[in-house]
Formats: sequence, C-alpha cells, structure tokens
Amino acid sequence: MNPVFDDALVEDARRLFSGSVSFLKSAPELRFIPDPVVPEVAFAGRSNVGKSSLLNALTNRSALARTSNTPGRTQELNFFEVGDPLVFRLVDMPGYGFAKAPKDMVRKWRYLVNDYLRGRQALKRALVLIDSRHGIKDVDREILGMLDAAAVSYRIILTKADKVKASELADVRARTEEEARKRPAAHPDIVATSSEKGMGLPELRAAVLEAIR
Repeated sequence: MNPVFDDALVEDARRLFSGSVSFLKSAPELRFIPDPVVPEVAFAGRSNVGKSSLLNALTNRSALARTSNTPGRTQELNFFEVGDPLVFRLVDMPGYGFAKAPKDMVRKWRYLVNDYLRGRQALKRALVLIDSRHGIKDVDREILGMLDAAAVSYRIILTKADKVKASELADVRARTEEEARKRPAAHPDIVATSSEKGMGLPELRAAVLEAIR
C-alpha cells in the first residue's frame, strides 16, 4: 500500500506537473551546473531501472527524458525546470551499476555524483529508484551509502511494479522498508510505481512537491 498524501497536496502536484516542464541543460562536470536558484529533487537509479520512462510518465511527457537501450549512456546531470514561473528543478542523475563501463567512466560518475550530493544546498531530496523485480542490490547500497554520508534526505521508489505479482510486490516492499528504516537519511515510506500503467504516479508527484515544501 502506497503512503497516503493530503488530497490538497496531491491536487497541487497534479496541476504543477500538468503545466510547464522543460529541459534546461546537461552538466558533464560540476562547473556546468546551473545556479541553485530554486529547490531541486534528484532521481537516482541503476541503469535500466526505468528512470527515463518514469520521469516521462511523471511529467506527462513522451520524450522529456531520453530512454536508451544502452546502459550507462547518460553520464551527466540533466536538469529540468518545473513551473512557469519556475517552482523547482528535477535532476536526472547518471545511471549506475552497468557492468561493461570502463573504470575511468565509473570513477568520473562517482566524482560527479558525490560532488553534487555533498555541495548542493538546493538539493532537498533524492529519489532512489529500485526495480520491483529485484529489490535493493549491492550497487544500490553504494548510492544509499553516499546519500547517508552526504546527509541528503532520500526516499526509495519501486519501479516496474506491474511486472510482479501482488504478493511479490508486498514482499519486496516489506524488505525494502525494513532496510530503509536502518539508514539515517532514508524516508521510511516507499512508493511503488509503474510508468506503463500509471500506478503510484499521483503519490510520486505529491512526494516530490512535499520534499520541496
């Protein structure tokens, strides 16, 4: 069962995400990131977790975030602006955990993400996407550890929830929530989503808006 948000918050979030959402820029290095003039919510997840598809579904766009069949292709921070006038930014962080990536690319990913997490006062929350079919893996624990160390508040979002049986989803949710409760920067409530079926999207939008408020 997904967390229940206040009806007014859910409606505010629906209206906000059905309005202006636009791509701002990609930043391959920290010196290219935009000035922190509004709150930011970052999306993290391992390659092929369905991050681009979920961002597109969240914002009611078909191609806001580019989906790629090549894991690890996105190696930069992508910034999207929400609201007109501007209310906040979504930050699509580069995917992690792709097996075939060269070591220097992995190192570059670590530096970019770590520097962003540690030095970005505008960052209000990270949303860490976990595949419902697999649950939290060791590569996910690495990013959770980075967030804990940087004292960045985060919430775990289960993706592809339509791909598993209800009993399996309940089991992976219970195991994920149990692990989240043991981590200092994790929000205890998990949101299960499906970008294909639209499941959990109202709650996810509300969770984003709650974070920046």
